[in-house]
Amino acid sequence: MILNISGRTDIVAFYTPWLLNRFKDGYVCTRNPFYKTLVSKICFKDVDGIVFCTKNPIPIIKHIDKIPVPFIFHVTLTSYKKDIEPNVPAKGKIINAIKELSKKIGKDKIWVRYDPVFINDIYTVDYHVKSFERMCELLEGYVDKIIISFIDMYQNVRYNMPYLRCKELSDEDYKTIGINFALSAKKHGMTVQTCAEKHNLVEYGFIKSDCITKDVAYKLTGKTNFKKWNARGKKCDCVEMVDIGEYNTCNHMCKYCYANYDEAKVKDNIKKHNVNSNLLIGEISKTDNVKERIK
Repeated sequence: MILNISGRTDIVAFYTPWLLNRFKDGYVCTRNPFYKTLVSKICFKDVDGIVFCTKNPIPIIKHIDKIPVPFIFHVTLTSYKKDIEPNVPAKGKIINAIKELSKKIGKDKIWVRYDPVFINDIYTVDYHVKSFERMCELLEGYVDKIIISFIDMYQNVRYNMPYLRCKELSDEDYKTIGINFALSAKKHGMTVQTCAEKHNLVEYGFIKSDCITKDVAYKLTGKTNFKKWNARGKKCDCVEMVDIGEYNTCNHMCKYCYANYDEAKVKDNIKKHNVNSNLLIGEISKTDNVKERIK
């Protein structure tokens, strides 16, 4: 079993003390997002690896030695400002954190995600080209792999269109992004790829791959018996992972986020977080059906 911590919220950024308590106790519980009374109990002895997904690794860096199983990090770093990412720390701080993390765990365990890419009157194609080049320049020697993706029209994205003001990317836009991103990555000793994108940009120098492929999973865990991730909305070659996060709990409040779709609910859920609970939000109740999950 591989845990995703997390595609539903940024546990590392906002809930690291809770996560450390879960590591200490040896297990974690997580609610099924579609059937709220179904709760999985996951013991870390049954976990083969962890994929951390975060915009801010700073809170966990000094606790790296407390992670009980093999892990890798996907750190999202984009060039948007406070109008789009209101609560994300300054990008210079995240750059420095990625460097520090790389020194501690090795650059083979870090992927940077430039994700999602969208354009409007402010965040133009040229803006992204320059920002991506600058990011690669600053991270040279600390990161080998970059993943990009393009914005998807999730419920929250449609709701936040007055903030995002997205314009449709043309074929020429994709070409400009593909050529320039590939050149920047190569110049600074990195590879760049997409994951589950219609435009994978391989014709411009991107490598053809996905995020957590069987090869990546094998390098992480030494095992090959992972199922393909069929639950995703888009076809990809990623392996199945178990997400222990909960939707509507991320305080970054990014306007393009698919995992937050009710900001009032986010604030309410944050109030229900208990650092000592075995659930991220709230507590186990008598009506919950708790089952141990081993794969």
